[in-house]
Amino acid sequence: MFNRRQVLAGTAVATASVFIGLNSAAAQAMPTVNDVLYDKDIPVLGNPNGDVTIVEYFDYQCPYCKKGHAELMNVVNKDGNVRLVMKDWTIFGEPSIYAARLVLAAEYSGQYVKAMDALMATPARLSKEDTDKALKKAGLDPVKLQAAYTKNAAKIDAILQRNMDQGDAFNFGGTPSFVIGTRLYGGVMREQDLIEAIKFARESQ
Repeated sequence: MFNRRQVLAGTAVATASVFIGLNSAAAQAMPTVNDVLYDKDIPVLGNPNGDVTIVEYFDYQCPYCKKGHAELMNVVNKDGNVRLVMKDWTIFGEPSIYAARLVLAAEYSGQYVKAMDALMATPARLSKEDTDKALKKAGLDPVKLQAAYTKNAAKIDAILQRNMDQGDAFNFGGTPSFVIGTRLYGGVMREQDLIEAIKFARESQ
């Protein structure tokens, strides 16, 4: 078992995947499909009406999450029929929480994607100052984002808590981790891995 704060390295997807939403005693403690795929408070990227949903549990301080983000977006955009839900799983501590809060707050001014892209382009670990600098470079005002967070703190912090609870319930080993359709995938997923997982999800519907 990996420590939650270890990042899963490598290119292979973990072979042990389980389904969610099953009617078993073990599954009753798990989040429902609706909880995971359709959290109304989290922005949806890709095609909001897509027939397959990808959920990524990620952290803005995870180098593998940032390295794979462009490839993930490329797959989603090429497919054209995938919903993408990015769930901040802030396992690297307070700097990750600060970054997640500001990016989620950016949604209130229609700048969620811009804020996310700015932080995904950073190289490694982030301090509060690093986050502010990256956001400023992208033309965003951290002070205004902090104000938006303060105004909506209860809702944003509830999102982060739900994400944390789900990551823990799924016993993910670290970031990145994925739910694609109703199947769990732990670890880095490359382009072909994602394409095959999307295909599997469609065939399983």
